[in-house]
Amino acid sequence: MATAYAIPNIAGYPFNVLPDLSNAKVRERLSPSAIRGFVRIMERWSVKEVNARKLLGGPSAGTYYGWKAHPQGKKLDQDTLTRVSLVIGIYKALHILYRDKLADAWVTLPNRDPMFRGETPLAYMVERGQPGMIHVRQLLDAWRGGQ
Repeated sequence: MATAYAIPNIAGYPFNVLPDLSNAKVRERLSPSAIRGFVRIMERWSVKEVNARKLLGGPSAGTYYGWKAHPQGKKLDQDTLTRVSLVIGIYKALHILYRDKLADAWVTLPNRDPMFRGETPLAYMVERGQPGMIHVRQLLDAWRGGQ
């Protein structure tokens, strides 16, 4: 017998509906918290600013520092918000799989998985851009049982 799972409607936000990142108002609402979250994760992972910018799609140093200094009122484009979402998903998956210290170090450690060929997951994502980030997210989701 199949079991039905009810997805809760917490604080008026339905979890079964993805935000429409093509909508400018949605992007404006999500951007400040996305920037703050991304910056915190980069700090936890000890990622240098140049690589952090590459993960975001390559904004200029001035633009990136502007986002960091004053995230309120900033509006990221759809691609950048998608990249931030991937980073958050990777961060979450790592913290499900590992304790905090290893979870935060994992992206900067050389990895023997055939996908990485001895590179760090960070180097893999920086070199391959958004598709590389998607591959890492999919790999981690598979490791944790697709949950």
